[in-house]
Amino acid sequence: GQDITARMAQEQEYARLIDTANAPIFGIDSNGLVNVWNRNASNLTGFSSEDVMGRHLVNEFITDDYKERVQAVFRNALNGVETANFEFPLVTKMGTRVEVLLNATTRRDEQKHVVGVVGIGQDITARINQEQEYARLIDAANAPIFGIDRDGRVDVWNQCAARLTGFGGEEVAGKRLVEEYITDDYKARVQEVFTKALAGEETANFEFPLVTKAGARLEVLLNATTRRDAQNRVTGVVGIGQDITAR
Repeated sequence: GQDITARMAQEQEYARLIDTANAPIFGIDSNGLVNVWNRNASNLTGFSSEDVMGRHLVNEFITDDYKERVQAVFRNALNGVETANFEFPLVTKMGTRVEVLLNATTRRDEQKHVVGVVGIGQDITARINQEQEYARLIDAANAPIFGIDRDGRVDVWNQCAARLTGFGGEEVAGKRLVEEYITDDYKARVQEVFTKALAGEETANFEFPLVTKAGARLEVLLNATTRRDAQNRVTGVVGIGQDITAR
């Protein structure tokens, strides 16, 4: 025989920790069927553990547009490849959509055989809603606002920028801002401002010309601000402008 009292006590302690954790934690077996569902997951989704145990997580609780991606994350974890900070929506019992940031971890038994996946989540619905609200504010702002990614390609272009230049957001998305929309005599200077902002050095009240769709030259006063993600990594630059052509 083997005294497994201590091991069982430890497993029960782990189970209690998981159940009372202040984060949604769920687990699936190697067939994708739910076998862990803590209280926080229940509070978040409205589904009790009795509701979900033994049901297929992806097929029954993930929105259609994300089924394949979530399944791929779980498939990877079942092959020992873990995924950090994966965003996806869960459907609640009320039918609403909860945005979850997930870390998917491979579960193994004592013989190191893969037996399933455990997902530790974070409810980021409020953050997503806030980001959408910021996006609406930027789009409706009474100043030209544009953004570029780390490669200098346009990824923000609000309505005021569209009205001012005549270029719609769809036309400019993914295009290189400096190469395509800045007059030749200013390309190097504007590029320098963006390069500095990508290094965390911001510039205020920089004047430069933008070329409109009609070929006219607009004078813009720009504040270039470094954009960062939730982990504080630089992701691009946002420029808030002012049309000073008439000045």
